[in-house]
Amino acid sequence: MIKKLASTLNRVGINGFLLGLFAAILLAWLFPFAGSNQSPVPWKPIINIGIGLVFFLYGVKLDPVQLMSGLKNWKLHVLIQLTTFVLFPMIVLAIMPLMTWIDKDFQLGITYLSVLPSTVSASVVMVSIAQGNIPGAIFNASISSLLGVIITPAWMGILADSADIKMDFLPTLGELSIKVLLPVIVGIIAHRWLYPKIQRHLSALKYIDQTVIMIIVFTSFAQSFSQDVFSPYKMSVLFEVGATMLGLFFLVWVVIEVLCRMLGFSWEDRVTALFCGSKKSLVQGVVIGKVIFPDPATLGLVLLPLMLYHIQQLIAGSIIASRFSKKI
Repeated sequence: MIKKLASTLNRVGINGFLLGLFAAILLAWLFPFAGSNQSPVPWKPIINIGIGLVFFLYGVKLDPVQLMSGLKNWKLHVLIQLTTFVLFPMIVLAIMPLMTWIDKDFQLGITYLSVLPSTVSASVVMVSIAQGNIPGAIFNASISSLLGVIITPAWMGILADSADIKMDFLPTLGELSIKVLLPVIVGIIAHRWLYPKIQRHLSALKYIDQTVIMIIVFTSFAQSFSQDVFSPYKMSVLFEVGATMLGLFFLVWVVIEVLCRMLGFSWEDRVTALFCGSKKSLVQGVVIGKVIFPDPATLGLVLLPLMLYHIQQLIAGSIIASRFSKKI
């Protein structure tokens, strides 16, 4: 049982990448100057090039034919996308006034988390383990990532006043289009001739994504530590935010479960809706956050709830997927 769970966790990313994230935060704490704005290392152009490369390769891996074939099951697609971009944010906005134990500084991060797109690889892997609708998972996870470039900043633009942040939607959308959407489109165009050449190297290419994310996390937290952003908070605050994120995951899970039963979804579609609708993308969150929150210190604070949610959604999701697989 333990070996099987460890194998499952490894397949969805609970391995060296998570250890790398913790290492990046530790290094940021030990050597904040190295990742701060005052560092001689040109982090900004390095990160911008890295982001472009990550999303270009993401576009290369997308199969246009496979995406088009997934359009048929529209009820499943509508439910997942509405859950990701409408239901999830509305749940958070509704319960946020009740979260009196959460410091106001972390509420912005939780709000940001709620409007992010779903994950891609983790959702597909878990749906596969639970024997759900895999084509539906691939389609929705991919479409969610593309829609997030527009919907996430749009949501944050609407919530900007209440969240005490300044954000102009059109300039933000323009920057995200250049950094994210354009590389994806170019990658999709190049899919036919480039994908066969890189297909056997896909397992190695994931390290590019992970390295870019770890660099962004390192620089964001380094700037936060250099400005003593986290000094007012006790360790108990971290556990409070973590427990809240776990509770939020299961709350959304229950709501999706109820909706699937009401709509009479098959087991396969139900599994796909549950896993795709409850996930939030760390990759997109870090990249889009880099644009919406240009101050690295603020970004470090915003990313904390997302990182805690990310870790717990993988662990909880893997356990549930493993249990679902035994029911078939």
